[in-house]
This record gives sequence, C-alpha cells and structure tokens, in this order.
Amino acid sequence: MNGDFQILHEKIASSGRMVITAHTHPDGDAVGSCVALRHFLTESCGKSATIILPDTLPGNLAFLWEGENVIVASDSPDEARAAVGQADMVFMLDGNSFDRTACLEQDMLSSGAFKVLIDHHLDPRCDEFDIMFSRTDVSSTCEVLYYLLLTMPETASDPGKLPEASARALMAGMTTDTNNFANSVFPGTFRMASELIAAGVDRDAVLESLYSHYRENRYRLMGFMLGSNMTITPDGAAYFILDKEIHDRFGIQEGETDGFVNIPLGIGGIRISLFLHEDERGFFRVSIRSRKNIMASDMAVKYFHGGGHPNAAGGKLWFRESDGQPADICSREEAAAYIEKITHEFLSGQ
Repeated sequence: MNGDFQILHEKIASSGRMVITAHTHPDGDAVGSCVALRHFLTESCGKSATIILPDTLPGNLAFLWEGENVIVASDSPDEARAAVGQADMVFMLDGNSFDRTACLEQDMLSSGAFKVLIDHHLDPRCDEFDIMFSRTDVSSTCEVLYYLLLTMPETASDPGKLPEASARALMAGMTTDTNNFANSVFPGTFRMASELIAAGVDRDAVLESLYSHYRENRYRLMGFMLGSNMTITPDGAAYFILDKEIHDRFGIQEGETDGFVNIPLGIGGIRISLFLHEDERGFFRVSIRSRKNIMASDMAVKYFHGGGHPNAAGGKLWFRESDGQPADICSREEAAAYIEKITHEFLSGQ
C-alpha cells in the first residue's frame, strides 16, 4: 500500500487535467467524495479537475454541489465526452467498476488516462484500473478518501490542512452513508468525525443542510407510504413500492426518498426492509436494509442483480426486457407478489 500511495502522489504531481466521476443516481457519499477530491486537487495541488456525473444530482445535496464545476453527462454528453478525452487522470469514486457510471462507461473504459479507483464496495473490477484504494471495512468512500488524503504531502497527516470545502464534503458524505452513525460505523469512522470537527467542520451546520431543507413533498409522500403503501409480511419483511403514478402524484425529485428504506427497521420484529422505486427504463431500483444477522447483500445478489454491504445493499428488478436484459417479472404489477415470494424464501433460510 505504501508503494501505491507513492504512485498516486507522483501521478497527481505529473498530471494536468483530471476527471472525477461516481455512480449513477449519485447519493451523499458519491457527491461528497467527488466534491472533496476536486477541492483538494484544485486548491491544495493546483490542478485542473472536473466532476462528471452520469445523471441528475439530488436537490437535498445542493449545498455541496452548487457552484461546483460539474458536468451532468445525461444533459451534456458531448461536453462530458470531450472532458474525459482530454484527461490525464480519471478517478472513479463510490463505485466498484465503470459500469456504475451508465452512459459514461464506454468513454471511461476507452480513455487512455491513468485510472484510479477509490471505493468501499465489494468485488472491485481490478482490470479496469491502474491503481485501487478499495476497502470494505470502512463506512463510506468519504472515509477511504479522508485517510487517503492524509497521506498526501500537501496535508502531511494534518486534517487541518484540508481545504475547508473538502472537509465539509467528507463529513457530509460519511454522515449520509452511515445514516447519521446508525449503521456501517467503524472505529475509524468516529476518529474521522472527531478529527474533522477538531479541524473546524461545523457538524451542526452539515446536519442542518442535510436533513432540515427537504421540500414538503417528501413528507407528504412519506406519510402516504407509511400509511397506505407499507406491507409487512409474516416472515418479518417490510416493503414499499413507489411506482411512477405515485411518484408523479407527489412530484418527487431525485434524492427525496433517501432514508425511507430504513424506517421499517424501527419496528420490532422487522428483519429486513425493501424499497422499490420505478425507473422509466423498465425496472425498479431496489434498496435493501437488514438487521445485523441478516445479509442484505446476499439477497441483492441472489434476487436483484446487485450487491452491497452486509446490511445495506441494492439492485434492480426488471419488469420488461431492455437493452438485452431479460425481465424478472412479467409486469410492474407483479412486483409485490415477487417480493413476498423471495423474502419468504430468503428469510426461511436465515
């Protein structure tokens, strides 16, 4: 690992143009790590760095990304392609392979740039990267990045030398990926938070920005989902299905359902929780959370073409064939029956 750090330091020093990307439907950890790295590269290292994300950024994270040099590839594909083509280095954050970047995948793979992975998910695609910093025993990509940046000559292991915007973004991303320290927390996570606070990060302000500026629509939907949409099975599974009709009725924007999947785990006896969100491309995005002794990641792999962490995972449930992907169920209306079947099968074996 020490040799890897040295290679990274030397490549950053010798490179001019850099691109930073993350997975489609970027969450707090993806946006936070991208913003943190960009500010470090530009302010501490004097480099040119551009964030390119596959699609829309969540409105609740606007306090992090507004004013940033961000290209949204789904809106500006030619600009995104040109930026990737001009890059000397490409950083992939919060995703274990370039297929997590959707429309950017082929441009990233064909780029001649030096490719760096910084991530915390299982099974990284090693052949796609020149160097990797991948750890699963950490809370978030922001945590991996935090300790990586402390190895840089510009910080000399002093968190106080991180750019202010980097420190704040790292705190925000780690906070969202741990559900505000409710899951996936390790000793290094608390150490990171403590050191960032000591370095001047206003954690109260970060929490205010993350959790106190949602639109009313989120809470109207939350009330509906809890009151009329949540199903609890005899096996101890809870699930929600947010289809397009409900999504449009409440005028929901990207990111406004974050955290919904965690709510049922506050009910005694619930062992696993699933949240399905219809995507116009012919599938449901599936989020899974579970109790400590139930492997959400195993369910994601077995039933939803996905993966993730032991108690926080995700995948997709296809209800029509698209781009060569066969359907898992014949129609969106069959999703509930499918969920009840597979949760019974899965939980019976636990």
